Amino acid sequence: MKSILNIAGAAAIALTLSACDQPAPWARAATAPEPVRGVENLRAQAVAWNDAAQRFEINGAPLKAGRLWTFDGSTEGFVAGGGEVLPASPVGIDLRNGAADSMLRSPKGLALDGSRYSLVLVRLTRTRAGADWDGSIFYSTAEHGEAGEYQAKPRDGADPAVNETVVLVYDMAKLKMGGDDWTNSLIDQIRVDTDDAAGGGFVVHQVAVTENPGVTALAQAPVGPTTIAQR
Repeated sequence: MKSILNIAGAAAIALTLSACDQPAPWARAATAPEPVRGVENLRAQAVAWNDAAQRFEINGAPLKAGRLWTFDGSTEGFVAGGGEVLPASPVGIDLRNGAADSMLRSPKGLALDGSRYSLVLVRLTRTRAGADWDGSIFYSTAEHGEAGEYQAKPRDGADPAVNETVVLVYDMAKLKMGGDDWTNSLIDQIRVDTDDAAGGGFVVHQVAVTENPGVTALAQAPVGPTTIAQR
């Protein structure tokens, strides 16, 4: 019995000494908390993504896509210039702007009939604050490469706030510069510029080039803004 008591006593002393070697709770390094998913703020827009149907819609009506990228586990050939692009989780791509003129390029060889498909849609969420929002879209054809003479600005969805999800809507039949070049061309590649300064970040959820419903439909009043849990 004494042997058992001696062993128990020795164990208790060892535990006490071990505890003395540990820093006090307030002196210990704090454990980093797990990231908390917030809410994704959805701007009220006529063009929206229908996740169940996996398509873009305008006021509930489907938009026929000539090209659609949903980035399910890969970048699907999209590359970044002046930054980095990686697959996001669970879907999408993580765009990190690392230079003063960051850009996101689609694969080449799209062979899109610009007269039929003249609406470009980019659905994204800003994840990090940025400066000098640009939002321009450029493109190349067999006749010309990317150039300032051929570009468009979003008619809707520009300059999202952090955690705000928007659909950048580009009416390529109404270019800022270039006249009717898009609608008279076979489109080879597109490029989207977000911020004109380093540091900003986005998750790009989907990109599409679709048929164009026209200015009247694009100008229709959308439903009110909502919020959903981030995925």
